[in-house]
Amino acid sequence: MAAGSEVETLEQAVYEMRAEVMKALAHPARLIIADALAGGERCVCELQELVGSSMPTVSRHLAQMRNAGIVAARREGNQVFYRLTCQCIMRVFPCIDEVLRNEHARMGETVEVAAGE
Repeated sequence: MAAGSEVETLEQAVYEMRAEVMKALAHPARLIIADALAGGERCVCELQELVGSSMPTVSRHLAQMRNAGIVAARREGNQVFYRLTCQCIMRVFPCIDEVLRNEHARMGETVEVAAGE
């Protein structure tokens, strides 16, 4: 195998891993969960209430986020608590908000982004 193709293979693997993290955030409920966990650890029951979905649905969302390395869990008795593994994931929110503002401005619309300002 040529050295150039090894680099391309490694770069491709990095892009694929990045895509997995992005996919794990690519749902409104998972964005709500990430936003809530930015404030600190939360019990699954609290996250369920915030998201407004059934426990199995919230558990599936959390599993996808856990598998991507975004959240970690700990058990305390009958309760499971989740936390962000890396707070820097929240920097994606202002970036997305800026993209939305730019797109709406380009389209001649005005948009208010709740979290941004």
